[in-house]
Amino acid sequence: MPRALIAALAVLATTLMLAACGETKNDKSSSSSSSSSDSGKVDPNAPLKKGMKTVSIPKQLGNPYEEFEHSGVDEALKELGGTNTISGPTDAGASTQIPIINAAVQKKPDAIIIAGNDPNAVAPALKQAAQKGVKIVGMDSDVAPDARSVFINQVTTELVGKNQVESIARQIDNKGQIAILSATANATNQNAWIKVMKDTLKDPKYKDIKLVKVAYGDDDDQKSFQQMQGLIQAYPNLKGVISPTTVGVAAAARYLSTSPQKGKIKLTGLGFPNQMRKYVKDGTVEEFQLWVPKDVGYLAGQAAAALVAGRISGKEGEKFKAGRLGEYTIGANGEIVLGPLTTFKKDNIDKFDF
Repeated sequence: MPRALIAALAVLATTLMLAACGETKNDKSSSSSSSSSDSGKVDPNAPLKKGMKTVSIPKQLGNPYEEFEHSGVDEALKELGGTNTISGPTDAGASTQIPIINAAVQKKPDAIIIAGNDPNAVAPALKQAAQKGVKIVGMDSDVAPDARSVFINQVTTELVGKNQVESIARQIDNKGQIAILSATANATNQNAWIKVMKDTLKDPKYKDIKLVKVAYGDDDDQKSFQQMQGLIQAYPNLKGVISPTTVGVAAAARYLSTSPQKGKIKLTGLGFPNQMRKYVKDGTVEEFQLWVPKDVGYLAGQAAAALVAGRISGKEGEKFKAGRLGEYTIGANGEIVLGPLTTFKKDNIDKFDF
């Protein structure tokens, strides 16, 4: 066989072998470059998008807390020169937000801001929205982490759970039966707080406090009222109730205010000063706690704008400016924490109007 032919066959064999391996040296370089560009670089100084559109989805329409919280998104978008549409279900069921998400995507918003009723039920719909370029911001009650870029938390889960236990423990002198009146059984934030409460109660200093029941009022005023009544009837030795939901704590206070147990059964939770003021002043409630809900929505709107502009991507350590609230740093798992709880009592409640 001629040497020229042998050489040609050798070159051909080498070429085929490299092709079978799937890539050449240059291919590897190209692949690496592509992966790097897909990872997404952020520019903290990138201009904010003018005329940005967002859709904010509360857990349930008609819930005063949700309305106040989502009005903060309105404030942020107005300040940023954009528009926000509030669209939500009429009940707080696990799957009722799914058609709302799908309808929102049809409006081609830049971002969806959602307080999830169920972390996993809404995840597929949110992921589909993200695939179409919509930025997803969770707030108040988280959705599955892989279905959003960032999550706006009111305060750390740990702090809420511990503070609520400390509050009720102070009032019952660290002794007696207590119950928890929650929102829905699937609410992410409620369940996370309750877990911390249960863990906190294992501390030896709370050894004489016994959690007898976790009841669910589904963030419905009348059902929460009835659940409070049921707890008192079922546990005649009940000394205290924690209700970490604005609807629940107000309904529980309303029941206690006209019952023989007024002042005997202590009640704390997360509530609005304007809803709880009369119960604090008439002695039904000694103290309760909350953050400023409107600021949660405002921070979510500012975070959405930063995401849309490419100033942040949701990675831990990234920083951005959030208007009147100042600078924030993204924590682990894309969490952004608003700030500490405020404790409301008779001597300070008139300083707050929300």
